[in-house]
Amino acid sequence: MLRYYRTSRLAEKSDIYSFGIVLLEMITSQHAIDRTRVKHHITDWVVSLISRGDITRIIDPNLQGNYNSRSVWRALELAMSCANPTSEKRPNMSQVVIDLKECLATENSTRSEKDMSSHSSDLDRSMNFYTDMVPRAR
Repeated sequence: MLRYYRTSRLAEKSDIYSFGIVLLEMITSQHAIDRTRVKHHITDWVVSLISRGDITRIIDPNLQGNYNSRSVWRALELAMSCANPTSEKRPNMSQVVIDLKECLATENSTRSEKDMSSHSSDLDRSMNFYTDMVPRAR
């Protein structure tokens, strides 16, 4: 921010910081600043919960546990990396895109596995229904 103050120009790393904050807001369904929390700023709040390993209190409750925890941890790490107070420690946007694609791939594979499992259960139920309906040989 000192750079902006001196030059009145934002750098890529400023955009990365903002993106990190928006990503945290999306993951948590919380505002960036919330005076009702003990830790007002979202990064401080997330850090306090991460230090306890309490991912369930961080994640948007509307997801109702319907997520891959590895993917969420990676997305949280990415968001916190983007929101690092030191601009030199923030990733560039190319790295952000790569990491987000990995998170998406993990989520998609988890959903595919769940869909396959659900489809298999449906097939088992329909097979049982069919065999119950077929007359038995005497």
